Amino acid sequence: MIKAKNLYVNLSSEELIRIALEKGEGRLADNGALVVETGKFTGRSPDDKFIVDDELTHDTVAWGKVNRPTAKKTFNDLKKRLLEYLEDKDVYVFKGFAGADRKHARRFIVYNELACQNLFIRNLLIRPDEEELKDYGEADYTIICCPGFKCEPERDGTHSEAAILIDYSQKEILIAGTAYAGEIKKSVFSTMNYCLPDEDVLPMHCSANMDPVTKETALFFGLSGTGKTTLSADPERMLIGDDEHGFSDEGIFNFEGGCYAKCINLSKEKEPDIYNAIKEGSVVENVIMREDGSLDYNDASLTENTRVAYPLYYIRNALIPSVGGIPSVIIFLTADAFGVLPPISILSKEAAMYHFVTGFTSKVAGTERGIKEPVPTFSTLFGEPFMPLDPLVYARMLGEKLDKYDTKVYLINTGWFGGSASSGAKRIDLKYTRAMVRACLNDEFKGVETKHSEIFNLDFPVKCRDVPDEILDPMQMWKDKDAYNEQARTLAKMFTDNFKKKYPDMPEEIVKAGPKG
Repeated sequence: MIKAKNLYVNLSSEELIRIALEKGEGRLADNGALVVETGKFTGRSPDDKFIVDDELTHDTVAWGKVNRPTAKKTFNDLKKRLLEYLEDKDVYVFKGFAGADRKHARRFIVYNELACQNLFIRNLLIRPDEEELKDYGEADYTIICCPGFKCEPERDGTHSEAAILIDYSQKEILIAGTAYAGEIKKSVFSTMNYCLPDEDVLPMHCSANMDPVTKETALFFGLSGTGKTTLSADPERMLIGDDEHGFSDEGIFNFEGGCYAKCINLSKEKEPDIYNAIKEGSVVENVIMREDGSLDYNDASLTENTRVAYPLYYIRNALIPSVGGIPSVIIFLTADAFGVLPPISILSKEAAMYHFVTGFTSKVAGTERGIKEPVPTFSTLFGEPFMPLDPLVYARMLGEKLDKYDTKVYLINTGWFGGSASSGAKRIDLKYTRAMVRACLNDEFKGVETKHSEIFNLDFPVKCRDVPDEILDPMQMWKDKDAYNEQARTLAKMFTDNFKKKYPDMPEEIVKAGPKG
């Protein structure tokens, strides 16, 4: 398929690092990590992502602002131009797997213009052993990644110089004009999210861990800033994965063979596993390197979205192969900056489906220019940009699995109490949040007395071991109860307005399980 000056297939990390350094793609830090800069694009470019609209996808993809359609001719014309672009270049090829459960795995072959990006995807996908590589056969999906190729919107039918185009029928993905390697990772994720529901596998944007003795498995969903990485990285449990998983009738399995962790303000004390994983073989994006070769994780001059990609086995308590059992517990994490949601709520099946679809957290005043009050963020299924199908498809699958396996679901608020974040209220202490997570994992809320929040339509326990009773009832933490009710109704209305706008055809039993704003 690819004609190139040279094709290098499944090189070792040492070979890829050597080539990347020789070609000036990056530099080595004092800890041995390869440090690269991604130029203009330091994050995903959602306006540049398109899916080919054809017979396969026309009635299955949830078209809209997230899943934007493009014509097959546009895809094929750009593909032709990319292939011509690569003819006189060295191209680095990686053959790997997405899916630790081989029954549901997909074979991806990735063609990279840059050796550093080939190292990235080598870290992120599951690496085949010699026997698997020998018997690899034809790939299920092909990715062609050319960051040096700049699209011409008028000629190529793209939005800008960058483009991420997916053709599910041809099983091909084109990435052009952007050196941000996360586009490769998320294109794989979007593909798995499209195809796995046909196999009765629920794809999920979540982390997962497992008790090494009992094999009890837990899932953690949460948007940025909710504590998903911190709370799932439990030294007493095995890490299955930190981002992308499938839920089949056999259990949980990681899609990936690596991690793509944020580096901003990283410290050895707070996140030792990630800190220690930044070493030879890791790829660090957009972190400032000092003259002495050390990395300044607090410097956001290039971007707040600094990242590192490393193999999963760099984490000391990682489970390899990354496959767990049927989850006994699912935890949805939210950081409520309004200060009105209970710290922990016990969800019914319908409420779980509602909050799964809603994917709520809130941005805090001061984190972005112009934000003076808490701003709600709703990301469908806790991963809206990567979910091609109708949200109801995924929600129904979750409901069916909760029924089938009696999995318990909780909503944990890691945000503020006694007032909004902008009023100077305090955030819930991490030690209390950890105690709540521990109680969920140990099934300590079975038979515990609960109270009902009429505004949010949530049941919350009145007691939790190692947590002060008064913290569990959010209204009691507000001096001004009328102010609490006003703030709570404001947030509840945001929930209901969002739900009506985005999910007008959602079944009534799910709608009724939400807040009463």
